[in-house]
Formats: sequence, structure tokens, C-alpha cells
Amino acid sequence: MLNICRISLGSFARAPVMGMAFGFLFILGAVMLSTHSLLAFFSIEGLVIVVGGVIGVAFMSFDAGDVHKALNVIAAMFRKPDNAPQDDLHRDMIEIIAWASVIKEQGMRRLESSLAKRGITDPFVRYGLNMVVSQYSPEDVRAMMETAADACFERDNIPVDVLQTMTSHAPAFGMIGTLVGMVAMLCSLNDNVASIGSALSVSFLSTLYGVVSARMIYMPAAAKLRQAVAKRRFRNQLITEGMVMLVSDKTPMYIKDRLNSFLQLERHDYLDHFKVDAERAVPPLHLKVVGA
Repeated sequence: MLNICRISLGSFARAPVMGMAFGFLFILGAVMLSTHSLLAFFSIEGLVIVVGGVIGVAFMSFDAGDVHKALNVIAAMFRKPDNAPQDDLHRDMIEIIAWASVIKEQGMRRLESSLAKRGITDPFVRYGLNMVVSQYSPEDVRAMMETAADACFERDNIPVDVLQTMTSHAPAFGMIGTLVGMVAMLCSLNDNVASIGSALSVSFLSTLYGVVSARMIYMPAAAKLRQAVAKRRFRNQLITEGMVMLVSDKTPMYIKDRLNSFLQLERHDYLDHFKVDAERAVPPLHLKVVGA
């Protein structure tokens, strides 16, 4: 039983799940201090108004595919990524330097044949390599790849706009639930006084659901997706610069020094002779044994 629990929990991302757990823990702690009944803070009607209204407005405002992408981001925020590479930029730099070495030593046709056998799965890299083997001018390669990178960035930002819209609409639908609960309370004021409490609970709980869902679900998902989109754009800039240097017939050492500027300082990849020079700069320590 313990192993099953470990396997099921291992598929979730640790940081987002712990963040949400701590957030709800503090909220539930405040609820338990204020009342002894946790069921008093659960309302199906309030959830239907807030969640259904927010998703409905999202489908009315954006394309269905973009809304599905935004909802998938919310689900993926709590899942652990499968075999995610630790350093995409460094890996891309190494690949571009290897391609430059092939061009210098064996020519462009050799690179084209090796890429045809290997196959490139990344669409942006494949687009750039297609222009490299077609031997466009460096200016044309830069212009076309920057246009493609900007277009990808704009398309990737649409689900972010969807989540931002859901963030702004969730509290509004909470207020709608409040109005619905107040109207229901006033309608039943003369008939059954005992139903006033349930109507008021729907009224206030829908506002609570709207604010909590906006601040703890939609807004963190939008921030996480915006960060991923920014990282993808930065990677596309590195790949664009690398493709321009490939078609410009730059040396592998020049490409390495140029692409190092995209990496963090501690991740810079230098030539091995720097390490040899550093070892030569430090004189060896000779110990002299002196007899007593």
C-alpha cells in the first residue's frame, strides 16, 4: 500500500503541490478556528456558479483549442514532467557547435545527409537547419527565424491571456453568486425563515470560491506558463543566433564564444587549454625532508 502511494505521489510536481497544500492548510486552519463544521464551507451551488461561469466565459471569449491548452496547463502544473532536460540551452549550444564542425571538416552536404539520417524533432530547429542547408544569406536567415520566433511567442501567449481572463472573471462570478444567494434569501423570506441560512451560505461561499480559485489556481498557472513561454523565446533566440553563424561559416570556437553569452556564467563552456594553462600557472609543491 505504501509503494502504491509513493508511485501515485511521484507523478506530481513537488513544489506546486506543496505550495497549494500549505495555502489550503492555512485556509482550513482559519476555518477550523472559526467553526467546528467544515461542511458549512462547502456549497455545490457556489462551485457551479464560479467554475461553470468562468469556463463558459473563456469559451465565449477565445477559441476552444486555446481554452483547452489553458486548462491543460492547470492540470500540468501539478504533474511532474517526464524526463525533462536539465539544461536545454547548453545542449543546444553543443549541438550547434557539432554541426559547425561537420560543415568545416566535411562540408554542407555531409551535414544535410547526417541530418536526414538522424531526423530533427524540434520544429524550430528543423526550420532553421532547412534554411542553413539551403544556403540562404545570413540576413535572410536572421529575418525569417526572428519572424518565426515572434510568431511562436505570440501564439504561446494566447493561453496566458486565457488564464488571465479567468483570473479576472472568477471574483466577478463570485459576486454573481452573492447576488443569486441574496435574491434567493429575499424570495424565501416570507415563506420559510429556516432557509435563509442556506441561501446566505451560497451567497458568501461563492465569493470565497471566486477569490480563492483566482489567486491559487488561475493566477499561478498563468505565471508558470508565462515563465515557460519566456524561456522558450530565449531558447529560440539562441538557436536563431546559432543558425545565422552556421550559414555565415563561422568557426566552432567563434560559435562557442558567441553562444556562451546566452548561458549563465557558471555554465560557460571554454576550451580545454585554459585548464592546462591554469595548471601550469600553479607551481608544484616540493617538500624537502630535513634530517634532525
